[in-house]
Amino acid sequence: QLQLVESGGGLVQPGGSLRLSCAASGFSLDYYVIGWFRQAPGKEREGVSCISNSGGRTYYADSVKGRFTISRDNAKNTVDLQMNSLKPEDTAVYYCAAARTILTVTSWCPRVQGHYWGQGTQVTVSS
Repeated sequence: QLQLVESGGGLVQPGGSLRLSCAASGFSLDYYVIGWFRQAPGKEREGVSCISNSGGRTYYADSVKGRFTISRDNAKNTVDLQMNSLKPEDTAVYYCAAARTILTVTSWCPRVQGHYWGQGTQVTVSS
């Protein structure tokens, strides 16, 4: 049984930081491209940040560039998203997803086409 589980969400004030973690079970992330996606109420799910299977290539949505950092540890079978300088518009449910794809992370991430999805973790940025 293949599963992804997100953790680390919560309530933070604008300008604060949060670190999300995605842990895989039942399979190894070694051969998968991994992405973080989010969905705010009334809006479509969007690609936030993605990372190649080796960790050598990354993608960031324009809205989070310079503020978010994605990383992976294949030995631990985890992928993290460090979120700094959070804004109210970052409020959403954040999901991690994995896929085996021939696409580059730059091409794959905006397509929101994960093969396996986590349950999501709520991030709320509010004063």
